[in-house]
Amino acid sequence: MIMEIALGAAAALFLVFLWQGINVAPLLFLTGMSILLYILLNTRNGLNSKNFSVIKSENQNLVKFEQIGGQETAKKELLEALDFIRYPDKVANMGIRPLKGILLVGPPGTGKTLLAKAAASYTDSVFLAAGGSEFIEMYAGVGAQRIRQIFSKAKNMALKEKKKSAIIFIDEIEILGGKRGTHVSHHEYDQTLNQLLVEMDGMTMDKRVRTLVIGATNRADLLDSALVRPGRFDRIVQVDLPDVTARKEILKLHVANKPLADCVDLDKLARETFGFSGAHLESVANEAAILAMREQQEHITQKHFSDAIEKVMMGEKLERKPDKAELRRVAVHEIGHALAGEKARPGSVSNVTTTPRGKALGYMRQSPEKDSYLYTQQYLEGQIFVMVAGAAAEEIVLGNRSTGACNDFEQAVKVAKQMIAAGMSSLGTVSLEDLPKSLLHREIQQIIARQQANVLEYLSPKKNLILELAEILIHEERINGEFIRTRLQEKSLNSA
Repeated sequence: MIMEIALGAAAALFLVFLWQGINVAPLLFLTGMSILLYILLNTRNGLNSKNFSVIKSENQNLVKFEQIGGQETAKKELLEALDFIRYPDKVANMGIRPLKGILLVGPPGTGKTLLAKAAASYTDSVFLAAGGSEFIEMYAGVGAQRIRQIFSKAKNMALKEKKKSAIIFIDEIEILGGKRGTHVSHHEYDQTLNQLLVEMDGMTMDKRVRTLVIGATNRADLLDSALVRPGRFDRIVQVDLPDVTARKEILKLHVANKPLADCVDLDKLARETFGFSGAHLESVANEAAILAMREQQEHITQKHFSDAIEKVMMGEKLERKPDKAELRRVAVHEIGHALAGEKARPGSVSNVTTTPRGKALGYMRQSPEKDSYLYTQQYLEGQIFVMVAGAAAEEIVLGNRSTGACNDFEQAVKVAKQMIAAGMSSLGTVSLEDLPKSLLHREIQQIIARQQANVLEYLSPKKNLILELAEILIHEERINGEFIRTRLQEKSLNSA
């Protein structure tokens, strides 16, 4: 209002000067320079140009803990910390110091942001959200001023809305809270972090509004020790990838509004999506619905979900098609993987296809029987056995190998290194960092060579079966694991 009156008065003054015949060019120049200086100062200070994301408590789309599938351990620990805000009298009676910060640590897509939003809903708090990069600018002092701004804004909004608490959520906090001294050429990072530490230390000064800072990161190792000490971020909550039970719960939430066919088996989908985050599972449900709509189907079938899993893992189907000779080689390669997969872990092969996706011309997908977090030497050797089987099948059937096995051998080398680091090699217990590169390379070669010899011995008598299955795969583009297991059993009976 004041700005509008001032602009109107200035315009009227200019008109009077023009009517009187006064030269207004110098005055226009000074006005323009003043406006430019005002804009530059505001840009440098970052005060009026920065609006942090605010989610209103009355917003119907605010997330609740009941809407977050899985993560029961993380939710339990977070809810306990939030009760310090929700029940302040009980906390005071027990002599408990209110928590100032909660750090959510976990891989991308596991629901850290959703948990922060649910925390605001649970405590009926004002909720402000920002990314760590929003506080960092090239101008000195801007980040520190934005830190002050977001804390001040949280308090003022809480008082205005007559709420007793506010939650400030900072995503990717490792950008803002990285270890001091690592940015030698730019002290703006350190100044910004120092201001955050000061604000968190002073949060108990205002009794009218209880402020809680929730940070989220997937690189907790980069955070400054002063930030994660007790009294600042008091709780570190692990938000890990969901296990099979949690994946089923997450899938239930994401398919609740979708028309599913009777054949859809969520238990099977949960088993086949080992290593998927909540974001991956949401994408699987969404892509399955898109595929069903593309085919003008009224219901989403199990096949749509299987295709969606492959799309999320590998990418969209590609238009490029290999020529006949390359297609035959791809089919032989993937059948080699499938037969070795059934040898290493019977019943594990889900399907084999020559449909190009992403950078792969074809692939074989295995379904884990259960979620595993520890691996034995036998299991790891079996993984290498499967990885080198594609190149071995090419050598047996076609007489030579191709560059299609490059990624297989890269993965085999990683597994071999894992075995060496775990003391599962002939070297015994060693430190990979202190091990000479020549010795490490020689041991990796020996581990992989043993499995190459094993797989050649296993696949050589099955040359005709490889050719037979490869021809079927070329014609059908996809065959499932059950068909491969049936043919293996028939071959075994005929041999007997």
